[in-house]
Amino acid sequence: MTRALVFPGQGAQAIGMGKALAETYPEAKAVFDEVDDALGEKLSAMIWEGDAETLTLTQNAQPALMATSLAAMRALEVEGFGLDQAAFVAGHSLGEYSALAAAGALTVADTARLLRTRGLAMQQAVPVGVGAMAALLGLDFETVKEVALEAAAEGEVVQAANDNDPGQVVVSGHKAAVERACEIAKAKGAKRAVLLPVSAPFHCVLMEPAAKVMAEALEAVEILTPKVPLVANVRAAAVTDSAEIRALLVEQVMGSVRWRESVTYMAANGVTEIFEVGAGKALSGMIRRIEKSITCSAVGAPADIEKLKS
Repeated sequence: MTRALVFPGQGAQAIGMGKALAETYPEAKAVFDEVDDALGEKLSAMIWEGDAETLTLTQNAQPALMATSLAAMRALEVEGFGLDQAAFVAGHSLGEYSALAAAGALTVADTARLLRTRGLAMQQAVPVGVGAMAALLGLDFETVKEVALEAAAEGEVVQAANDNDPGQVVVSGHKAAVERACEIAKAKGAKRAVLLPVSAPFHCVLMEPAAKVMAEALEAVEILTPKVPLVANVRAAAVTDSAEIRALLVEQVMGSVRWRESVTYMAANGVTEIFEVGAGKALSGMIRRIEKSITCSAVGAPADIEKLKS
């Protein structure tokens, strides 16, 4: 079997995530300690004992999800399921940073600080209540692009932001335009159109201020050649060049997450097994809908690793 490792994005966070890993594996606990030190606060306490509302804040959720993913990665390595067995890494939105840290391109400390900066910049790019995102179910990406064009009014933005799987595309932009897109999508046969509980419209041109912040932040950190190729969100193809990765991470702030195409690319390049490393199982569900030939395992707790060993 040819394996890939994928890392979840925002929305997968949950109070208590990673705690059992940290209690079972000293190597996993060390990741949370390193993130706490890098941020100068006890993010681990917020993750394990805090309230969901605070954890869901973008500037907290992003480094918290990365910490949980890297803790799970360290536990996998201890049990003999390391990076040396993977053909590719990939991540959904912020998960791309987790993937790069797992592949040795970024340090854990730099990744934590970058994601704190990214979360704050994305939140501050658009005033709360001005933007929105919605999941359109039952339409393909090309149809949703047409919906977005039709829904965009003078001076208002709405774009197809996440191509998640064959029947789920997320749109992002000004709230009124996103709401119009939901109505147009239903008229075009969408099964459902659901506004998402997010505080900012990610992956659209309204994030331009955040992209500028990230360009500056990324220039200040060292990015090494990843030990395993990264299947980049905005390229849906493998990249290894550090300068190219840096540019794509900036582009990713405003660009579409081409997840469906990324999974198809990995399958076309021989991947038959994927581990979803970190919190939740959302990516595994998407992958199964995209490529039935790929087997998926969500790895976020010691019990998940025990299943792999059996």
